[in-house]
Amino acid sequence: MMKATGSLAGRGVPAALTDTALALLAAGVCLALPSVIPPDSQDLRAPDTCWFILILLVALPMTVHRRLPLGTLLVTAAAASTMQALRYVPHLSGPEGTSIGPTYLAVATAVFLTAVRREPWITTAVAGIFIPLHSLAEGLIAPAGYRLTTFLTQAVTLLAAWALGRLTKARAAIRDEAVERAAALEREHAANARAAVMHERARIARELHDIVAHNVSLMVVQTIAADRVQDRDPEKAHELHATVEQTGRDTVTELRRLLDVLRTDEETGTDPSKEPPQPTVDGLPSLIDSVRDTGLDVDYSVLGTPLPLPAGTHLTAYRIVQEALTNTMKHAGPTRTRVQLIWEDGPERLTIRVCDDGPDAVAGRTPVAPADGTGHGLVGMRERIAAVGGTLHTGDRPGGGFCVHAVLKPS
Repeated sequence: MMKATGSLAGRGVPAALTDTALALLAAGVCLALPSVIPPDSQDLRAPDTCWFILILLVALPMTVHRRLPLGTLLVTAAAASTMQALRYVPHLSGPEGTSIGPTYLAVATAVFLTAVRREPWITTAVAGIFIPLHSLAEGLIAPAGYRLTTFLTQAVTLLAAWALGRLTKARAAIRDEAVERAAALEREHAANARAAVMHERARIARELHDIVAHNVSLMVVQTIAADRVQDRDPEKAHELHATVEQTGRDTVTELRRLLDVLRTDEETGTDPSKEPPQPTVDGLPSLIDSVRDTGLDVDYSVLGTPLPLPAGTHLTAYRIVQEALTNTMKHAGPTRTRVQLIWEDGPERLTIRVCDDGPDAVAGRTPVAPADGTGHGLVGMRERIAAVGGTLHTGDRPGGGFCVHAVLKPS
């Protein structure tokens, strides 16, 4: 019964309507009781005005049970006991046997609803005080010889209704707790997903910084080189200007692709984790060719057999070389630089060395002044190496110049 009323409430039916339905059901069953009892089965009083009033007192208080549960319980129980005392209904236990009629069930329903709707201390009082007293009253009304049976039957019936009510309330509490826990877990998952997206966008922003810093440095060095050869070699200057233009176009393309990823979900309606393909070690020759176009003398060599690398390690290796060459162009100018990749089998690792001869290696060449000298490139390198579990060493060379030495593990 409680499950039905809860279902109705869950569908938007007012609570007063469910209680009214229960009251009408109880009244209808009680009014129909005389028609189903054989006339000669027990010595019962015929229905009259008092009988009708008592039935209304048994059933109608159900309509206000949600607001006055204890009052409803007491009125219903008193009316039911009065009907038995006046012999309007069969005894609970008597010579004809046990008869649990609708009036007794109405009291049990009121006990059940009170156990469901009220606080634990009230329901405990119902079980410890009301049920024993009401059962005792029913026993005293019963015929001699059947009083104990009536007391026990009424007590067991009402305690069963009370226990069912407490169980229903406990299950409802467990259900509500499970729903709240699921909602909290969903909120936590959503927060973690947002944090992961923000972390990924921050990483992509660092990628954007690397690309812009590298390409802008290339364009600056290429522009300076074109200016220096403008008078004596116009054709070479034209080639350098074309290279600057292409580098600028490539930079704009990279910016557009990465900015599309950095836009919020609301702005793009796409998954922010769908980022453009990242460069790998295989892209280093193209990178070094673009650096050579600026006038930097780069000697590139690979020793050993390449090993399979995770995508993150591939990207780290590429960015280490890119950042090291960018720093060389910014701080040393078009000097001699050696880039060496060493693949080793035991233990499996990739060693990267990028060493330059310093700004004085090429006579008559002056280095491009660094923009701020803050050294963010080295910090970025260390962060990348730490993220994949590698090691990084940087520093000046004894004979002049600067070296970057990184060791990456394939797994």
